[in-house]
Amino acid sequence: MSTPPLFTPITLGDLTLPNRIVIAPMCQYSAREGVVGNWHHIHLGNLSHSGAGLLIAEATGVTPEGRITPACPGLWNEGQEQAWGSLVSMLREFSAMPLAIQLAHAGRKASTAKPWEGGKQVPLDQGGWETEAPSPLPFQAGERTPHPLDAAGLKRVREAFGQAAGRAHRAGFDAVEVHAAHGYLLNEFLSPVTNQRTDAYGGSRENRMRFVLEVFEAVRQGFPSPKPVGIRVSASDWMDGGWGVDDTVVLAQALKDRGCAYMHVSGGGLDPKQTVPKLEPGYMVAYARRVKEETGLAVMAVGMITQPDHANQIIAQGHADMAALARGMLYNPRWPWHAAAQLGAQVSAPPQLWRATKPGLFLG
Repeated sequence: MSTPPLFTPITLGDLTLPNRIVIAPMCQYSAREGVVGNWHHIHLGNLSHSGAGLLIAEATGVTPEGRITPACPGLWNEGQEQAWGSLVSMLREFSAMPLAIQLAHAGRKASTAKPWEGGKQVPLDQGGWETEAPSPLPFQAGERTPHPLDAAGLKRVREAFGQAAGRAHRAGFDAVEVHAAHGYLLNEFLSPVTNQRTDAYGGSRENRMRFVLEVFEAVRQGFPSPKPVGIRVSASDWMDGGWGVDDTVVLAQALKDRGCAYMHVSGGGLDPKQTVPKLEPGYMVAYARRVKEETGLAVMAVGMITQPDHANQIIAQGHADMAALARGMLYNPRWPWHAAAQLGAQVSAPPQLWRATKPGLFLG
């Protein structure tokens, strides 16, 4: 019996994934002063035994102002680097799963409360902070107006991404993903909805792409090649006059020319006025296929991918190179086990867990 396409290996840079199942970044809002702790050891430790091909740790702020919430992790200082390094070492002791980290800056969507605490912008006198963005446009009415990044601010953020990439390397991560999706800072620069600048970083598509490309180059320089650096983007703002899939294809080609290993293709999140497409399995997969077909860049597809047969078809039919799951993996952290059993494949798991199934059926 041939190996199902979902369970064939793929190589990104010098990193070979044993299969095409990716655990997408999922915010946990459980760090203290940007430092990951016991919750992250439990959470990521559990997922590291899932048998997926790649585990991407959650959005990690490159500056204090770049966190989504005060409880989000960071990678702007040595203490945070050491905490991530300790976590990676623990995972490596019991799992060979490749590990990546997503580096992020939340832009105007920063300084918010945890979702289960309302998710509203945190007042300055309650631990919140001033946000920064391409232009002085708040995310929602009533929120503080973000400070537009000037030349010094652009340099500071760009260098912070590069320095965080170096810390990610020293902490032991196999790959880095730059977060340019879901309405956060880099997405804000790309979209004409949120970027109303009149300097070299605003106006034309080329100008609006400029900062994202500079940040990517800084990360690529800070994270030693041939270790892979990828990027997550919102292929569409889901708004008239906003960033769209045609723009994403142009960006993808420019990133590929700069050594981008893959594009993690998502959508939306830029503005509350967005019109969300009909939510159905694979509703964003077409974006990934468009990028793959027109640029040849490796792509991860997302969007309500919950069934093994569906994920396998996405790969088999050439829509994407990898299938990424997030909420589905929280609901069922052994999703790849069940997918392997259903499709007739095999995944890796520690021997302590082999009794969960018949020997040789899908664990090994």
